[in-house]
Formats: sequence, structure tokens, C-alpha cells
Amino acid sequence: MKLHDQYLKLHSQHGSTNKIEVTLDELALTLGCTHRNALHVVNKMVSQEWISWTPSRGRGRRSLLKFLIPPEDIAVQSMMQAISRKDIGSAIAGIKTHAKSSTLQDTLQGWLLEYFGHHAEMNHNRQIDTLRLPITQQLHTFDPLYMNLLAESFISSHVFDGLVRRGSNRDEIVPNLAHAWETDESRTLWTFFLRKEVPFHHGKVLSSKDVVYSFQRLIQSPQRTLYNSIFKEIQEVTAVNPSTVRIRLKRPNELFLPFLCTSRAAIVPHELVQWGESGFGRKPVGTGPFKVSEMNDNLCILEVFPYYFRGRAHLDRVEILNIPWRVEAALSESGSPFHVIQNPALEGEGTWSRIHSESYIRKFVTCNTQKKGPLSDPVIRANLISCLKKDVILPVDKHLVSIPSIPLQIATISQYQGDAESIAARLAGHGYPCKVVTSSPEDFKGPIRMESDLIVFSLFRDQDEQLRLFDLYRTLSQHIEQHIRADVEGWLNTIALESNSVVRAQSFQRIEDLLIGQNHLHILHEKPMETAYLPSVRGVTFNSQGWVDLRHVWFPPLL
Repeated sequence: MKLHDQYLKLHSQHGSTNKIEVTLDELALTLGCTHRNALHVVNKMVSQEWISWTPSRGRGRRSLLKFLIPPEDIAVQSMMQAISRKDIGSAIAGIKTHAKSSTLQDTLQGWLLEYFGHHAEMNHNRQIDTLRLPITQQLHTFDPLYMNLLAESFISSHVFDGLVRRGSNRDEIVPNLAHAWETDESRTLWTFFLRKEVPFHHGKVLSSKDVVYSFQRLIQSPQRTLYNSIFKEIQEVTAVNPSTVRIRLKRPNELFLPFLCTSRAAIVPHELVQWGESGFGRKPVGTGPFKVSEMNDNLCILEVFPYYFRGRAHLDRVEILNIPWRVEAALSESGSPFHVIQNPALEGEGTWSRIHSESYIRKFVTCNTQKKGPLSDPVIRANLISCLKKDVILPVDKHLVSIPSIPLQIATISQYQGDAESIAARLAGHGYPCKVVTSSPEDFKGPIRMESDLIVFSLFRDQDEQLRLFDLYRTLSQHIEQHIRADVEGWLNTIALESNSVVRAQSFQRIEDLLIGQNHLHILHEKPMETAYLPSVRGVTFNSQGWVDLRHVWFPPLL
């Protein structure tokens, strides 16, 4: 591996042409070693037939170096060796370094596919089942307070539990860490009764102190996080006794109980206040069916937690790897090394089965009328939105396009840059110059939205859709005209008091219709979440976010 890296260093520094004149001292400087060691490295590369070397006698004399192997081939060799040694971290690091090389991607594709999927081995007459999954999002934290990505939330949902959880029916909420709960007539005082002897991964037993700490941590956080408008309505959390907790709300909110089902409301151990938050996101401790045994920029390893209060998971280990490009499995009758693929980009039939999770991702664009600019004019705004609706470029209306020459700013997160650039190109074709600015999900919550003319959002339509809509429309109300904002906030206040989820859905639809009708909102597209899996995979079910629930996945025993 070291010799491969040394070759890539030499080629990067001296490989502008295949043949150069260079001194050993210059090579030693590039390699960061002595003159003698540089000669040793050169001789090893000559023996591998990677280079040819014609030395000149005398120190300081220039010798002839010729590169015989493309650097991509050396990088592939290095990463294949890493994969063979199961040193996947080194392999992924190499992939990221050379990710722009299409040759490298094509060559490594098959090797990576062999690494993923289900792997079983026997250990003392016991089958150890490992599932390896690829993701394209880089994981940063599993701390419920700081998560921003769906992939982080997916893993967190297998590490932590909340007081309650979603049932099999869309609107059903069932016991989880709390085996029962009750509320008073005002619907502001909620009492939760905890299960006994529920263990955390570090061996301590769940108590009301953990629940109080978890919610106080949420309430006191300055973070502007998802569902902030819900949990900031908590007035106080108190421990009645070790197994009973009371939560008092400032005002009734029928979305409070659904909020408790989300990963944001997961219960963490109160010892976290002593440990410090800095490392908790990468070494989390929860009560869930899996515990994090390793976490770095490339790899997350989940090990089964055998004492999980709802029953041990069938899998023993899950390895989740960040791959810097989309891994696509080619279908064939012989099957694929992938056993479970979220949102597959697959073609053909083969032996794969597909299942929809009843979850969708909707992307849309909104207009910021609070910023001084052309979009505060309803006529221009209507014309601009109409440009996004049409499939054919129409002649530009010179009167409507007589807007300031400063480009319209389109803001989004980096994952949706492609969508934003597509909008910018579409509008430019109608005479509206645009520029796209992107940021991280965390920074996107800051001033960038209010400084932009158009904002590209997404909505994950899962069992938590109403919570997401409530949070979304609270945010959108900051961008829209005052009289429309008053209507939206009025509907949101009505929704918070409505216990019937069907009636709430009707009110959310009224808000959507209002925003679309006033050209504040335009839906770009909506796509279903889909999972492809081989028949050898058993127990494929979905959690509330539409991800495969890893606790139920299992594979037939080896024969």
C-alpha cells in the first residue's frame, strides 16, 4: 500500500509528461525521505515495472524517469488490496481522492458490490450474520439534538428509543419506553409511566432522570432544529418518581404525541451531562436494538444489543459505508451481492423484488417576498412561477422581464444543487438571470434563506408528514406577504388544537392550496421511496421514515 501511495505522489508532482529529467534529491523531497531511501523506492518501482529509471553518475546529476503505468491503475490496485484485506477505510479514502476518475469508478464498481450485502460466517457452531449497506451521505453525528440528514436519523432510530412509537397503522401511536400515558382535560399535562429494567447500552437502567434530562436538553438548546416549534412549547418536565414523568405544555398541541415518536425526541442517558457532548454523536449510548461500536468519516458499525427490551434483532452486525458516488447494482439471473438497497437505481427484472414504503420525497421552490426585489410584485412572481410550469420555452415578455439586472439568488442545501441549477437554467431561458448558492443543512437554517429570492426545499412525506408540514409552514411564513402569513398562522393554530388527523390533513391542504394559488409555492416533483431486495432477505418491514427496519431483517441459516 505504501509503495502505491509513493507512486501516486511521484506522478502527481512529476507526471505532467511521461518522461522527465529529475535528481534523486528532488524525488527524496517529494517522498519526504532520505536520498538512500528514495533510491530504494525507485528500484522497487522499477522491479514492479511501474517506471523506467536511467541514472546519471554523480550526486546532483539529473536522471531520466519514465512513468509506465497510469496513476488510475495504481490507485485501483491499491484499493483492491485494501478491500481484500477488509481495510475498507483505506479503500474508501482512496476512492474519495480519485473519485473524479470514471475509469476508477468503473473498475472498482464490481469489487465494491462484492463487499456489500449479506455475509455469514460460523463461529462456535453459531451463524454470525452481517449486513453491509452503502450510503452516499457522509455521516456526521447520531446525537438526536444535532442530526440533519435522513441517513443519520435512520441509524439513530436503531440506536435510541422514544417514549412512544408509531404502530402498524399510519395514525396509531403505541407504547415504547413508556408502557402507558395519560393527559388531563386541558391536554397540557401529560404523564408517562416508564417500563421497568430497560437497559442502556452502557449498562445503566432507564429512569425518569434520563427522560427529564433529554427533554430539558432539547428545550434549552439554542439550535434551530426540525420540530423546534413543537418542543419549544414544553413548559416543564418533572420526575414524579423513578418510573413516572410529567410534561407540561404551555398550550395544547395535538402534534405533541406524534412528535414523541420522532428521532429528535429520543431518550439519552443523563450521564451525558458529565461525559460532555463533543464525542456523543460518534459514540452514542441509547436503549435501541443496536449499539454503535465504531464510527468514522467512512464507516459506521452497529453491533446487536442482545438485551433490547423489545427482543433481540436477528442480525448480529450492520456495517454502513459512505461511498462517494452512487453504487448501482446490475441485475442478472445470478442475482447481486446487494440484498437490500434503499432507493435503487436498477433496471430489468432478474431475481429482485421491489416494495414501496408509502413514503415520498417532494421537492419544491418558494418565493421570498420579504426581501426587497422583483418577487414582491405579484405579477412578476406569477410570471416566474409559470415559467417553471411550462415544458416549452416561450417568448420573453419584455415588460415583465424589465427587472433589475442583479441575478435572482436561489438558495438550497448542497444535496439539491442540481435541482436549483435546473431551475436557474429554466428561468434564464425566460430572461430571468439567476445564481445558485448552497450551504450545509445546518447553515441553511441561518440568514441565507432570507437573503435569497427563491428557496429550494424538500419535504419527506412519511408517517411524520404532519409534523414536517407544521414545521415547514412555520418556516415558510417568514418568507411570504403579511396578509398571507396571517392566514397560514391562523390555520396552524387551528391544526395544533385538532385531535383528528384527517381534519388536520384537510387544513394542511388548504394552506398548500393558498400558497400555490398566491404563487408563493411551486412543487417541482415528487418521488416514492422504494426498496429492492433479493428473495433470500426475510422480514422486510419499514419504520416510520420509510427505511427498512433492520431489527426484523433476517437470512436463512447456512446449510
